[in-house]
Amino acid sequence: MKYSPVQNYINGKFVPASADKSLDVISPVDGALLSKVPMSSSKDLDAAVKSAKAAFPAWSRLPIKERVQVFFRYKYLLEKNLKELAELVSEENGKTYGEAVAEIEKCIELTEFATSLPQLVTGEVLEVSRGVECRTEHVPLGVVASIVPFNFPAMVPNWTIPNAIALGNCMIIKPSEKVPLSCGRLAELLKEAGLPDGVFNIVHGDSEMVTAICDHPQIEAVSFVGSTKVAKIVYQRATSNYKRALALGGAKNHLMVLPDAKEDMTAQNVAASMSGCAGQRCMAASAMVGVGNVDHIIAKICDEAKKIVPGKNLGAIISKESKERIERYISEAERDGAKILVDGRGAVVEGKENGTYVGPTVIDYVKPEMSVAREEIFGPVISIMRTNTVDEALAIENANPYGNAASVFTQNGGLARYIIDHASAGMIGVNVGVPVPREPFSFGGWNESKFGVGDITGKSSIEFWTKLKKSTTKWNPEAGVNWMS
Repeated sequence: MKYSPVQNYINGKFVPASADKSLDVISPVDGALLSKVPMSSSKDLDAAVKSAKAAFPAWSRLPIKERVQVFFRYKYLLEKNLKELAELVSEENGKTYGEAVAEIEKCIELTEFATSLPQLVTGEVLEVSRGVECRTEHVPLGVVASIVPFNFPAMVPNWTIPNAIALGNCMIIKPSEKVPLSCGRLAELLKEAGLPDGVFNIVHGDSEMVTAICDHPQIEAVSFVGSTKVAKIVYQRATSNYKRALALGGAKNHLMVLPDAKEDMTAQNVAASMSGCAGQRCMAASAMVGVGNVDHIIAKICDEAKKIVPGKNLGAIISKESKERIERYISEAERDGAKILVDGRGAVVEGKENGTYVGPTVIDYVKPEMSVAREEIFGPVISIMRTNTVDEALAIENANPYGNAASVFTQNGGLARYIIDHASAGMIGVNVGVPVPREPFSFGGWNESKFGVGDITGKSSIEFWTKLKKSTTKWNPEAGVNWMS
């Protein structure tokens, strides 16, 4: 075992969980045992909440300009430790080192946005009558929780940590039990940056801990990122306990490719979108809809896919079970009559035979009713459907229950605008395979890709992590009593 057993992080210290049960943390890169992660109990969660509640009064009373100084220092520490953090992400998640570097760079951008919050939450004041002022202020909620997935061990936690804490809340985070190491290192950097003890806490566990967080009476808000199935459960459970909840689910993102699209650019973008992070991201291109004759572009996509090699420029799948599930989807599509143009099944990396890899896979002549066209595969697989018109392509895109992202590849500005206006997705790309908005624009989908109001990053997140206090003041007794009194 390379690392010491994982511990919870409560009140500024790493502490053992109260329960003895633990799970192995296995690297998907080569199957090596990295560590063991505890399955914490509600007693551990109570300790974390108690720590956060004790820290909240002093932290929330600090002016926001003082609170964000921690994040200026934290940003510097992310930059200073980028290589180490990227190596850890790559090791526990399986993505390539380059992808892990990009993940930490996104953490830096997210933190940079948090340092700008004093300029964005200034509130409003207006003299509504002579000597009478109305004022609004953004007030922190209290103790909040964030439940994060395996696919971005550092970035998704940083979707919530900087903003929620800079806005005055105290946080409890539950990492995925598959990738618990990165969050612990982030905790160390936050402490080094000067974050007071108790403001940030980590409690490890599985689905039982998720339920405990949703049920805990002293947690005011819960954010979640994961599958749609679990996102629905978390949203329903948290809101039934009168908490704020924002739960991001899965996706089935469609790329619509028109015949006039630039061949090389389109092929490179499609291949990168379907295979980046081994397809284990909610913004991956999972389905392509070719409009008209796009055979020349599909041939180029296949050429680009063949340049993507497991273990070199393609990372691992998180687990053996996930690898097997992805390969079942491919085999089922083949049985149902689809044509496998590039086949990634059975991938083995020399020297890492115990790693879990699936090669890039391109499936053509997919029908909309096939499972590979409807369900989130979460692997480096793209399913190609064919239509004659843009409206037929939009009908396929809009029929899918998700709504994270959609993209169009074309040189026709009018058609691009038409698709932007008519696609039922929260994030749209034009000649962009992964249309993730950069800060300060917020991340969030529609339909069954998101449950709750607002988005998890950017300016939209301010409304989720704060409540609005309105005050009216009057200092002119000579005005007498009127309808405003």
